[in-house]
Amino acid sequence: MTTSYFFHPALILILGALLLPFIKEPFRKPYLALIPILTFINVVYLGFHPGTYGQVNFLDWQLTFGRIDGLSNVFAFIMALMAIIGTIYSLHVEDYWQQMAAWFYVAGSIGAIYAGDYLSLFLFWEIMAFASTFLVWCNKEEKDANAAGFRYLLVHTFGGLLLLMGFVLRYQETGSIAFELLEYDTHSLYTWLIMSGLMLNAAVVPLHSWLPDAYSKATITGAVFMCAFTTKTAIYTLARACAGFDILIVLGVAMAIYGIVYALNENDIRRLLGWEIISQVGYMVAGVGIGTALAINGAAAHAFAHILYKGLLFMGAGAVIHMTGKMKFTELGGLYKKMPLTMFFIIIGGISVSAFPLFSGFVSKSMIIAASYEAHLLWAGFLLTMVSAGTFLVAGLRLPYLIFFGESRCSEETLNKAADPPWNMQMAMVIAALLCFVVGTYYPLLYALLPNQETLYHPYSSYHLSETLQILAFTALGFMLFKSKITARSTISLDLDWFYRRGGQVVLWLAKYPIQWIDTMWGEAYRVVGLFPLMTTAKFWAWFDWHGIDGFLDGSARGVRSLGRQLARVLQRGQIQQTLAYTVSFVALVLIAFIWL
Repeated sequence: MTTSYFFHPALILILGALLLPFIKEPFRKPYLALIPILTFINVVYLGFHPGTYGQVNFLDWQLTFGRIDGLSNVFAFIMALMAIIGTIYSLHVEDYWQQMAAWFYVAGSIGAIYAGDYLSLFLFWEIMAFASTFLVWCNKEEKDANAAGFRYLLVHTFGGLLLLMGFVLRYQETGSIAFELLEYDTHSLYTWLIMSGLMLNAAVVPLHSWLPDAYSKATITGAVFMCAFTTKTAIYTLARACAGFDILIVLGVAMAIYGIVYALNENDIRRLLGWEIISQVGYMVAGVGIGTALAINGAAAHAFAHILYKGLLFMGAGAVIHMTGKMKFTELGGLYKKMPLTMFFIIIGGISVSAFPLFSGFVSKSMIIAASYEAHLLWAGFLLTMVSAGTFLVAGLRLPYLIFFGESRCSEETLNKAADPPWNMQMAMVIAALLCFVVGTYYPLLYALLPNQETLYHPYSSYHLSETLQILAFTALGFMLFKSKITARSTISLDLDWFYRRGGQVVLWLAKYPIQWIDTMWGEAYRVVGLFPLMTTAKFWAWFDWHGIDGFLDGSARGVRSLGRQLARVLQRGQIQQTLAYTVSFVALVLIAFIWL
């Protein structure tokens, strides 16, 4: 395969998005399905032709838009597949701006995955940030959506600047913009800047507060896309650039614990799922930090599985919100008869993320835990195992219980509106649920896509099965005994976000009072000390110019004009002969004086 045959999958999505406004019914829905399918076919085709493609010389650099290898293949494959599922889920949406933003968003993700240099990575990184912001702004029903979108954009712009500063410093020091594994032992500033920029998109604690806020304010279909692409693209870039960085193990385990603790008290459906994303992405970050072949395989496999089951959960939550108009647990409950299919799909997503045997989480999450034990990181393996219990408690038990089985807090209006969603939303959930089951039962399909094929792992060992079933059983028992403690409550949980908001208030106070006072005093001092002497000097020079320079010049002009008038009265009397005589006599006198003198 040569470069001439390389066509970037992101271009299909970008061109498709640009043409979408011109496609009218009855061709609009087939067109919406066609574009992501073509993208997926292209990604699969490229997966069979590994290599480096799309190299372009730009100034003194060589940009690489198509690095196809084992690591990029597995991420690009699931991204393209999720683009199909997410687009099917959005077929009922008449606002084509949402689909356009979503396709640009996916294009940015796939472009970042295939990027072989930091410059092209930065280009697609920013496409992701700006396109996904519109998925928040398109939510006209949420009054805080604009503010959440601006905040999301500011945070990700800051992350992009960290990434930009990092690779500029790296280029200055090494002369290379190649997107490759960084030097951890050298402790260069650019290493930490690049890693921080990537970690922000992965919502690594303490750079995480943007995620539950933005995902809960996005449109229903927008949240389905957002839950799949930003953090998992960040996991890919961390695996590419920061594999084996010990600090990521600590941060990953902290994420896993932190997200579950906050999800236990959350009252908003999508905020709960957002916190749960932080927890599950923590497993992947820890796997990248461990950095062994098994750990990288585990991070990639878990990212693959996570996109499917988390997409399924967000689609189920979106179906509830779409049909009832409610997103708080305190306004829901007892809907199992009204929305049986949605209930089924949310349960499938919940047990998949909880690592039930026969479902996708079972064959991916355990790989990271096994890698931690293999690397003698017993504390990390133990804590990640315990977090699995919290995951089942939150997503497998609390979430479906409060929506479908618990005490009904629904109004009469909510009950009347509650029903399973339109056919396209159900079809998307069917595909995602079926894939969760297929990946969990026939896991060699997933393992064949992983980057380190020489590494073997068998998830269905007797020890792993017995351990998992014991954890799940004890968690279910604990839920039955203490479910009243984690029921729905209208509470606000303070997060590290509190410090950001307080910091913003301090900055606002400083700008409003001391800085404004200093600015006012400086302006007054400038007016008195600087502006008054300047205006006085200007007035003097204006007077001197008018009376001095202009007076002298104008006076000279008036004198010449007066002399001319006198001469005219003397010389211009109408007697030509006399005038000629005066002239000839004057010339003769001048010549005589010149000759004799």
